[in-house]
Amino acid sequence: MRYLIIAEEGEREMALRLFPDTPVIITGVGALNIIRSLKDLPRDAELINIGYAGSANYPIGTWVRVNEVRLHHPNVSYDEPTICLNGKAMPADPEAFTQAPLNTQAALNTQAALIAAVCYTNVDFVLASPYQDCVFDMELAFIAALGFTNLTSFKYVSDNLSLHQYHEKSQGVS
Repeated sequence: MRYLIIAEEGEREMALRLFPDTPVIITGVGALNIIRSLKDLPRDAELINIGYAGSANYPIGTWVRVNEVRLHHPNVSYDEPTICLNGKAMPADPEAFTQAPLNTQAALNTQAALIAAVCYTNVDFVLASPYQDCVFDMELAFIAALGFTNLTSFKYVSDNLSLHQYHEKSQGVS
C-alpha cells in the first residue's frame, strides 16, 4: 500500500497534487507524533513524505528530492547513522507543478532536474545554519529511523531559515 506522509493539514493539497488519489497520513510535527502515527504501518509500505523545508541557500519554491537524511545537532558530534532513501521519481505531470500555491520551475518535469540533497531533521525550527546545499525539516529522520524500506521524500523550500517566511508560504500552517 502507498501512503502520503505529511506533517500538517496545510500540506495536503500540495501532496495530493503530486500524487492524486493516494491515502494521506497527517502525522503532526516532531518525533513523538511521527512514532505515534506510523508505528503500526508495515515496514514494507510505500511511504512518500511531502513537506515544507527550510534551506540556507536554496531559493524559496525549489523542489528537492531527499537522497539521505540525518539528525541535526550542531552543538555536539557523535557517531550516528546517515540513512539513504530510495529516491523514486517525482511524477512527470507538468500540471502538478504549475498550479497555485506551488510556484515551481518548469524544469521539474523531469527527474534529472530535481536537486538531490541531504535533509537534516531537527527537533525545533532551524533559524540559522552554516550548512549549505541541504534542507531542514522536523520529521524525516524519525520516519526513516522507524525502518521503512520503501521511503521517498520530496521537500518544497518554504523559507530561508525564517519562521516568518515559513508561515507566509505554508499559508497558516502553524
